[in-house]
Amino acid sequence: MRDRPKKRVAVLISGGGTNLQSLIDASLADDYPAEIVLVISNKADAYGLERAKAAGIATAIIDHKAFSSREAFEDSVHATLTEARVDIICLAGFMRRLTASFVARWPNRILNIHPSLLPAFPGLDVHQRAIDAGARFSGCTVHLVNAELDAGPIILQAAVPIAQDDTAETLAARILTSEHVIYPQALAWIAGGKARLEGGRLIIDELGSLPQAVIWPSA
Repeated sequence: MRDRPKKRVAVLISGGGTNLQSLIDASLADDYPAEIVLVISNKADAYGLERAKAAGIATAIIDHKAFSSREAFEDSVHATLTEARVDIICLAGFMRRLTASFVARWPNRILNIHPSLLPAFPGLDVHQRAIDAGARFSGCTVHLVNAELDAGPIILQAAVPIAQDDTAETLAARILTSEHVIYPQALAWIAGGKARLEGGRLIIDELGSLPQAVIWPSA
């Protein structure tokens, strides 16, 4: 028997929902500490809605264009989340920046995945920017959301080497594979009470030993 009830999670999307699918797949395990109870999209044609329906998960379409202001849109999102008794929000390709007032309603309860090794390359067009900078590694980061863009406490990261012939598209595809691994793990740590904030830094309990350093390009 589980020590605690599963946390109720809503996933906010705008597109295909491959990270949503990774979270759904992980949540099917009996010992996973979270369940996906709601998927919200700001776009009616987002394929992620079909993924949610196939899994028997409730969906909601809240079109930001139907509201007179960002705040009005977020009020509707907040009301929908509250009605569903959501504990944790996961942003998965949700292409709307949340205001500080919305984030303040859900302190340390919003997770986001970003396709770079933050704090490097926040914002958009990250893959091409990493290539243009001559970086040898990029990767992905799951972090808690705060009022500053892509700057909340980091939960988990995966490093992905950049090949010398990489394009933004090929690099993005390899990084996406790692996103599907680390997002369910990060959510499990938060939902399972394995993470705590100390001075703005997230500490994960019961971690194993450090891996060996990775050098790229290898000699």
